[in-house]
Amino acid sequence: AQAVPGALLPAAAGDGALPSPLLRQDQQLELLERLDFVVRSIVELRKEVEELRNSLQHLAVEIVGEVRTHLEETQRVTRRRKLLFSRDRSDSTGSSSIYFTASSGNANTDDGESEGGYTTANAESDYERESERESEEGEDEVSCDTVRTVRRDSLDLGPEDESPLALDSSLEEGLGQLLEQADRLHNGDEQDKREGFQLLLNNKLAYAGQREFLWRLARAHSDMWELTEDADQRRSYASGGKEELELALQKWDQSAECHQWFAVLCGQVSEQESISKRIQAGYVFKEHIDKAIALKPQDPQLYYLLGRWCYQVAHLGWLEKRTVSALFEAPPTATVHDALQNFLRVEELSPGFSKAGRVYIAKCYRELGNASAAVLWMDLASELPGSTKE
Repeated sequence: AQAVPGALLPAAAGDGALPSPLLRQDQQLELLERLDFVVRSIVELRKEVEELRNSLQHLAVEIVGEVRTHLEETQRVTRRRKLLFSRDRSDSTGSSSIYFTASSGNANTDDGESEGGYTTANAESDYERESERESEEGEDEVSCDTVRTVRRDSLDLGPEDESPLALDSSLEEGLGQLLEQADRLHNGDEQDKREGFQLLLNNKLAYAGQREFLWRLARAHSDMWELTEDADQRRSYASGGKEELELALQKWDQSAECHQWFAVLCGQVSEQESISKRIQAGYVFKEHIDKAIALKPQDPQLYYLLGRWCYQVAHLGWLEKRTVSALFEAPPTATVHDALQNFLRVEELSPGFSKAGRVYIAKCYRELGNASAAVLWMDLASELPGSTKE
């Protein structure tokens, strides 16, 4: 009865009179239960707010720590490469380019191998070690200043710089050689493709901010997807390459290669997915291939990929068509004739570009009722070497 507010008691009662509540006993109990529920809710809410505050504080500390670690690691790599290029490499017994000496599979226990897997040409002199220590001290101060700035801004991050990271002349020359070798290995056999993938992974730390490097790394993920039979590994390779390009496209939306390989990897990721997810991936595929063609209209590979998309859409099964109609207001439409026009465009831009492309031209002509043209294009396809599993 003491918990009932005084406002609920009659005001005219005298000093000697017993106050009679305006509410019945059952109503008082109901009111008390509601008040108790409100009090408990307020206590729980206060606890949740406190937990949220602590979580945000821990998150801020983790972000500051990660930023500092990343900055220090980047500075160490940059310093190590500058020292490496400043040495006389006349006595080196390694590769002509230090970027290609990393092992592609076998461990090397040489004492002359640096932390990143690159063979050093000569031992450091005392002067160089002293210079490195001084450089570390100075850069640590810069790193601390940067971390303090992040803490002061309290997670108020600005827009990411869209300009690629600048390279000094030595690293830029090494990047050119690296990309050239990566392209050569991509066009080779299965072993070459595996070596190319490992080569790019070994150099990711140095060139992760370079557009030409990133889309080639994503392409190498796609190569590994094609070479691998295990479903989980294939999904891992495709997802890894797609994630690389998701970041790249935030900076370089005008890169035809980034759009092209993002489309390819989206299709590879969805291969083991449900029908609805495969159809959604098909929309993404078409969107990015169209963007790539708008940016690079003379690339035959893009028209081959678009032709494959048109051919598959034209041959959707009954269940797939019903799924498309149920999920999307405007389902994708394409015909065998659309596919044929894209495959012929490939031949127009680069005759003999693809053995598979000529096979698809023959298949399109056969389905359109032109048997003589189908035989002609099968004969032309047989003249080309088969360099892929397809």
